[in-house]
Amino acid sequence: MADDNAGSELRQRKSKTDLNEPFTEKEGLEKNDVKDKSAKLKAGSKCIETGTYWLTRIVLLRYLAFIYFVAFLVALQQNKQLLGNHGLLPIKLHLDKILNYVGGEVNQKAISFAPTILWFVDQSEIDLWLDRIAYGGLGVSAFVLISGAANMPLMIILWLLYHSLVSVGQRWYSFGWESQLLETGFLAIFLCPVWTVRQFPRKTQPPWVAIWGYRWLIFRIMLGAGLIKIRGDQCWRDLTCMDYHYETQPVPNPISYYLHQSPGLMHKFETLSNHFIELISCFFVMIPWRPSLLLGAAIQVLFQVVLIISGNLSFLNWLTILPSLACLDDKFYSFLFPEDTKRKLRIIQREDKLGVGPSPTVGVYIRRVMNICLALLIGYLSIPVVQNLLSSRQAMNTSFDSLRLVNTYGAFGSVTKERTEVIFQGTHSNDPSIPGTEWLDYEFVCKPGNVSRRPCLISPYHYRLDWLMWFAAFQNYQANNWFIHLAGKFLMNDEQIMTLIEHNPFQGGEPPKFVRAQHYRYRYTEIGSEEAKKGQWWRRELLGDYLPPVSLESLYDYMKNQSWDLPKYIKKKVREEKREKAKRKT
Repeated sequence: MADDNAGSELRQRKSKTDLNEPFTEKEGLEKNDVKDKSAKLKAGSKCIETGTYWLTRIVLLRYLAFIYFVAFLVALQQNKQLLGNHGLLPIKLHLDKILNYVGGEVNQKAISFAPTILWFVDQSEIDLWLDRIAYGGLGVSAFVLISGAANMPLMIILWLLYHSLVSVGQRWYSFGWESQLLETGFLAIFLCPVWTVRQFPRKTQPPWVAIWGYRWLIFRIMLGAGLIKIRGDQCWRDLTCMDYHYETQPVPNPISYYLHQSPGLMHKFETLSNHFIELISCFFVMIPWRPSLLLGAAIQVLFQVVLIISGNLSFLNWLTILPSLACLDDKFYSFLFPEDTKRKLRIIQREDKLGVGPSPTVGVYIRRVMNICLALLIGYLSIPVVQNLLSSRQAMNTSFDSLRLVNTYGAFGSVTKERTEVIFQGTHSNDPSIPGTEWLDYEFVCKPGNVSRRPCLISPYHYRLDWLMWFAAFQNYQANNWFIHLAGKFLMNDEQIMTLIEHNPFQGGEPPKFVRAQHYRYRYTEIGSEEAKKGQWWRRELLGDYLPPVSLESLYDYMKNQSWDLPKYIKKKVREEKREKAKRKT
């Protein structure tokens, strides 16, 4: 490319000699200068220089595409059961509530409450559109992941599709990593050229505002997480939180079992290291000095890898690695790429160094203005975020704008000291109060249940129902209407919801007559103990009833008042049971 540019100038000069037109002294000097630059381009260094981010952009886009792919895969496999027209928290009912609040029509206020394309589709076809959104996101993210290139429209599509899910996801999408993915995806829009889909769009250098936007993001994530801990639970200040974390985190993995049993001194060191990484080393990524950036990125990436190894925290830690990658330049990433890619990069670096690259166009100048506007927007939206960080009443995982462009983050401001689990059970008995009634346990895919079942290892995948069951365990069922709906689904042997369950004891037979939920305290067994030798990972202790025994008849009126859809055969069955019960009374 560089040789062609220099050669073009030389050919223009040569055309004058062909026409017997003598060079002026100035033109002769220019001719020598072009020859000199052409020679330098051909004989340039084979080393990748520091301070450019062409390869960084490829890495960021591929990594973000991977996260998007996982997120849309989770959506495809779980959203109909959770949010569809027959789901636990139907989107249609959620949108209807918003409509009633804003006056009954889809207006600007409604869209600001829930920015989603689902406002503009047939509400009876929500399930179909949930699949379309998921498949669309999977397709676009797969393309970016494979090609390592994208343009603004492609990244806008990914951002809009995922925003459409988060905005109506209710409890299932109410966690910090959802907003974090949207903020990360928004910055990636401006990392790309407007239309060109190439790894090296020559006229669109990786913009400084996106690179620094990511550094600002990881700084806020870490500092917010560190401050919420210091201001929150006392155990973070006395260095004892890690004594509990591995056992009580939402979805532990097998390695959590072993890490929990480390010596107390090791747990104190882990807690102290956490404070250093989140409260001190986060400043390294904001210092514009390459050694500081390399060190800051290395610490943050290593920290997230340790968290990934020690628990199933969805794609949160995988996603948090991404903004740290923006601290690393082309020289660092060059080992990941083939020689042909590095050769193209070296040509671009030499062209820019010698000033013989493509001349700026109107579009380039417009893009520069756009970058400045983006920087001003991020700065303006960061004001409440910074105020929140400085506040003694710091809020965790909060968005201050409806589009979630710049957010505040934090994690584990408080740590639960003991693990409790809610275990669903069902029975065929007509009278659940009879002593000796046989109750059979439902097993979820990943959350602890059977004490002999090994903890799962699923990160970056995420089971949303299992995650919410952890929160339900230290709340009550009255605060979680989806929990009651889930009990109703078990009573129907609902095929759709059973795809989110590992073991249904009534699969292929009659559904249970009654369902209940028991509240247990769970603790890890000790390595080498008799329970561990028998293959038990957990020991559990019954605390009492969480949800008393319920039947379809007892839940019917509640489910009807909630406007939850009930199959016709269920309605008929409940009516018949009520008639039989009335006959027995008379």
